[in-house]
Amino acid sequence: MTQPAPTTEHALAKEATAGESGGESTGTVIVAGVANLGIAIAKLIGGLISHSSAMMSEAAHSVADTITEVLLFVALKRGTKAPDARHPVGYGRETYFWALLACLATFTLGAGFSFWQGVTTIIEGEEQGSPLVAYIVLAVSFVLEGASWLKAVRQVRASAKKWGTTPRRYLKETSDTTVKAVTFEDSAALVGLVLAAVGLFLEQLTGDPTWDGVAAIAIGILLLLVAGSLTRANVSLLIGRSVSPEIEEELRQEIAALDQVSDVPFLLTTVIGPGQVLVAAKVDFEDTATVADVERASDEAERRLVARHEGVRYVFLDPTAGDGRAQAQAHRPASQG
Repeated sequence: MTQPAPTTEHALAKEATAGESGGESTGTVIVAGVANLGIAIAKLIGGLISHSSAMMSEAAHSVADTITEVLLFVALKRGTKAPDARHPVGYGRETYFWALLACLATFTLGAGFSFWQGVTTIIEGEEQGSPLVAYIVLAVSFVLEGASWLKAVRQVRASAKKWGTTPRRYLKETSDTTVKAVTFEDSAALVGLVLAAVGLFLEQLTGDPTWDGVAAIAIGILLLLVAGSLTRANVSLLIGRSVSPEIEEELRQEIAALDQVSDVPFLLTTVIGPGQVLVAAKVDFEDTATVADVERASDEAERRLVARHEGVRYVFLDPTAGDGRAQAQAHRPASQG
């Protein structure tokens, strides 16, 4: 029988259990890191020559982004280590730890310096320098940042197309936080360059350095928004986020369809790394099921779920009574246990 075409929501739900191309994500991070390092040096020179606080804020922004890319590269490498005796489900969640440190680098270094530079300029003013070099640096930086941004966007669009959803929804739901971080940071970098150019132009036009300070503060606010969004995503995944209700229901139905299974009163899923999911379920077997039947059903459940959902790494079934006690016990507070 022909299966119906998956809905956008269903396809997006399945993405949570699918692995991304680690090589492609690594390439995206490396390109972004090299671009940010060169841009940071150019912005620093431009800021010193033009005496622009917005340019100095952008230099700090690029330094923070470079540190971020280094941490994301470490995240990709550490998160793909093979499981061992002390870490039996692997090191996938370590990816989110390093990605969280990357967010903190953006928050403390980039945003903090931008606020300090902006407030200082507004209160104390600044000596105006030659804006020509600053404009040249901003233009070149925009081109380089744009190249890095385009690579990240191409990866996002390709993945979104694969799962039949929009790039925006893909970025919201994906468990691959490295490409998400690069996309967000490069987007913020392009907006920050525009803000720096506007602040520099208004200062040159009016002779009032306040505009340059306001631009620096705006860049700081932009970085705070990006860091906050990425921090929330990484904390959720680091704790152990479940997959969507749609895919959980599909997993439940596939287990319930096994021979000798009468019900699945409780099912739990948790993301253990980018594109890696653990599935655990309490299963009510038929009263006539033997120990051999239970073993066969458990093996078949793992084989079927791993084959049909490429991101599923582990499947654990717990034979249990089917009178509703399993579900009640699963949700009972620890204090009542």
